[in-house]
Amino acid sequence: MRTPSFLFIAPLATLLAGCVNDTASYRIAGSDHSLTLRVVQDAFWSKQASLRLTATRLPECQRQFALGEVALAGMEVELFESGPNVYTLRAGEDAWQVETASCSERDAPEADAVGGQALGVFHLDAQGKLVFEAAGTASAET
Repeated sequence: MRTPSFLFIAPLATLLAGCVNDTASYRIAGSDHSLTLRVVQDAFWSKQASLRLTATRLPECQRQFALGEVALAGMEVELFESGPNVYTLRAGEDAWQVETASCSERDAPEADAVGGQALGVFHLDAQGKLVFEAAGTASAET
């Protein structure tokens, strides 16, 4: 007798159910100019997650950048506008900078030297969903 394959797949799905795999966006000027952060936890037991940023300024720019890994506990990625079409992200001691005019990654300043206008923060809410909370607001948008 052949065992149904779903009996093997169901336990695997349960293991993956606790993983974080989510995105949140900051819209700069309508739907054609935005920054979208993706957080991916590869295994439910991992305390780290990888970050990827998609910069979009259509039709000239749409590019994804691998930012590295961050700790999931208390994860906050701050977003700053550091000049025309220049955006800096900071998570703890790490910082990254992208330019949407040329669709490129720039050398970021040291995390403690990040400047510019604070736009908000990407973080995990109480349900583990990635949200972007704009500076000066108490509500989150996705």
